[in-house]
Amino acid sequence: MELLCLLGVLASFGALVCDRLRDALVFLLLWALYLSLYQVGQVFLYFQWDSLLLEIGFLAVLVAPLHLLKWRSTAWRPHDGLPFWLMRWLLFRLMFASGVVKLTSRCPTWWGLTALTYHYETQCIPTPAAWYAHQLPVWFQKLSVVATYVIEIAVPPLFFAPIRRLRLFAFYCQVLLQVLIILTGNYNFFNLLTIVLAFSLLDDEHVGLWLGRSRKRHGTAWPPSLSSFLSGLVELTVYGLLLYGTVLYFGLGINWEKQHIESKIAFTYHEFMQWLKTVMLPLIGLGLLSLGWEILSSMYRCACIRGFLWKLWAVLQWAIFTIATLGMFGLSLVPFTYIEHESNGKLWPSLHQLFGAVDRYQLANSYGLFRRMTGVGGRPEVVLEGSYDGEHWTEIEFMYKPGNVSAAPPLVAPHQPRLDWQMWFAALGPHAHSPWFTSFVYRLLQGKEEVIRLIQVDESNYPFSAQPPTYLRAQLYKYWFTESSSKGEPPQQWWRRQHVEQFYPTVSLGDPTLDALLSQYGLKDKSPLKRPAEAEEKGEGRVRTTKK
Repeated sequence: MELLCLLGVLASFGALVCDRLRDALVFLLLWALYLSLYQVGQVFLYFQWDSLLLEIGFLAVLVAPLHLLKWRSTAWRPHDGLPFWLMRWLLFRLMFASGVVKLTSRCPTWWGLTALTYHYETQCIPTPAAWYAHQLPVWFQKLSVVATYVIEIAVPPLFFAPIRRLRLFAFYCQVLLQVLIILTGNYNFFNLLTIVLAFSLLDDEHVGLWLGRSRKRHGTAWPPSLSSFLSGLVELTVYGLLLYGTVLYFGLGINWEKQHIESKIAFTYHEFMQWLKTVMLPLIGLGLLSLGWEILSSMYRCACIRGFLWKLWAVLQWAIFTIATLGMFGLSLVPFTYIEHESNGKLWPSLHQLFGAVDRYQLANSYGLFRRMTGVGGRPEVVLEGSYDGEHWTEIEFMYKPGNVSAAPPLVAPHQPRLDWQMWFAALGPHAHSPWFTSFVYRLLQGKEEVIRLIQVDESNYPFSAQPPTYLRAQLYKYWFTESSSKGEPPQQWWRRQHVEQFYPTVSLGDPTLDALLSQYGLKDKSPLKRPAEAEEKGEGRVRTTKK
């Protein structure tokens, strides 16, 4: 595993700094390496962003050129827009599904627009900015939820708009949302990866503006004045419909007495599900129409190439990539329609069969982030305690997750401390739902340095660095952010907490309870096979042992 990680680091760094290594074969290697780690990582790598990274990684194989197998570099290919369009389609599936599942889950906080009054303090690993965001007034938190719905549900169809400025509007909306999430939560590389996907909405001219190398786009067939007028009219219509729909469906109104904006969801769950059933197939049709335009545009670019042999070679590549793009699009429809089962049932059976055949490779996945809000009654947190005598207990502090109420939340993104994240999930239920926790306790009792370094890199901060604890137990607490002071100064204590119950019983090495749990989960160490001296027989250069 360490060798795979080292190869991945070297290959990805090489692709980052060397243009020749931004090659389809390098990205295929990176995808295979991460898929290998994903398969053995089990619950520690079963996150949506791991699936997203694998799906983007495979699409990168289709997008990237083949530098290494050619004697000269090709900066542009007529069919480049086809696999690149799949990036835009993936961004659409990711954002639209993430918005829809918040309402299909029937979570009362999402329907009551109060989700963000709990989110900042109950997410896995908050940032210091999350504490300040938690102090914002409730009306602003509810308005922020409304903005989240608009950005995740209403804006994504604009990804396929033929008008450039609408796509730019959609791009900046998505980037704004991701930046705000980065500031208030440690979601590792996920938000950066989403921003990279959002770049599929840009064109060379807009990127050139950032780089100071702006190029004018080719003229259109329309007279410039008429084209600009029609585009502007459509834009104003779209913005007006977005504003009107937001006010109508979220009951926006100004409370002049309290001087704030009031909001509430003005539709029912049944009405939303009916709407979702109505729009699912048209949205798929919109994607197919956009893809069809890209296919025709790529074919036209192939036809414009000079030279019969070069044109024939371009058309052959176009045909191959068209088939691949259509195949990936059809494959993605199965997980995308999971958000609406009736639409999923209308898909061709062959698509379900194809998806089932390649599902283990994570080529297309279903998404839906922040489906339900946890910790409404307080953030559950597991606090591990160790002791030498069973009477005096010392809390074991982790590097990243909340523990010490005076410690400020950390900034760790884009790194994801996997153990600290799993501790958050473990706190949501009994320890029986997290079998790995028993193995974790067992390794700490054994004093395994590899496991201790997951808690504290500097072993001097680990209270049992001299000798492993004799006893371990875990308590369940509920944590809340403290309130801000009237002076607006940073808090002396970031958290307040309340003990709930014992999460894990007191155990030690050789304890019957621990042994029973290890056996139940199949986690007991296997004793090394020994070779009995009386069973060894030497002959013909081989050693034969009897099996016991």
